[in-house]
Parts: sequence; C-alpha cells; structure tokens
Amino acid sequence: MVELGGLQVPEAALSWRFARASGPGGQHVNKVATAAECRLNLATAGLPGPVRQRAEKLAGRRLTREGEIVIVADTHRIQGRNRAAALARLSALLAAARQAPKRRIPTQPSKAAKANRREAKRRRREVKARRRRPELT
Repeated sequence: MVELGGLQVPEAALSWRFARASGPGGQHVNKVATAAECRLNLATAGLPGPVRQRAEKLAGRRLTREGEIVIVADTHRIQGRNRAAALARLSALLAAARQAPKRRIPTQPSKAAKANRREAKRRRREVKARRRRPELT
C-alpha cells in the first residue's frame, strides 16, 4: 500500500514507464531514461465513490478511456526525482479530490440593499427623463 493524498492505494494500482527526457543534459539525455510516467488505475485503486468521481473530474485530459490517470514528470535529470515529482502531483490531485466542495447557501438581499437598489433606479430614471425633449402644451 502507498499513501497518496491521505488515501491508501494498493501498489498494484500504480504502473510506471520511463522514457528519454528532452532538454539539456548533453549525451546523458540521449542514453538514460529519466522521464517518468505514472499511471493510476482507478478501477483497482479502491477509492470511495465520491472521491473517485472528483478525481476523474480534476484529472481532466489526464484521464484515459481505460480509467487511468496519467502523470508525466520530466523536469529533473534524475529518474528518482522525476518519479518523486510524479507521485507528488498525483498525491496533490487525490488530496484535492478528497475535499468535498462546500455547499453554497443561497442568501437573500437585505431590506436596506433592496431599498438602495430601488433608490438608484429612481435616480437613474430621473437623469434619463431630464434628457428628453420637453413636452409642448
């Protein structure tokens, strides 16, 4: 079991792939697979229903049709650091998914706010009325 964002996830739900990263590094970049791709299979991760739904929503385009969240890290020159960076990003995503959104409580405008609004409308109506041509009687 691995702890990700306060959740216990079985290690079997995670899969890793490593590839050659782009960027500076000279010959080293051309021969060492430092870029890390972490895949979390949501079906085998054992996440609670609401957490899984929020994780899918938060993952956005990082979610595959097979139900895997894919995190790619290639900023560091060392495979271990990229692996740690990918786990940190996945952990942050799952921590955000654990937080249930606060329910919005609709509010009513106060009597004073309603009165102020009506007064502002009355003033505006008078300003516009003064712009009109005077009526001939």
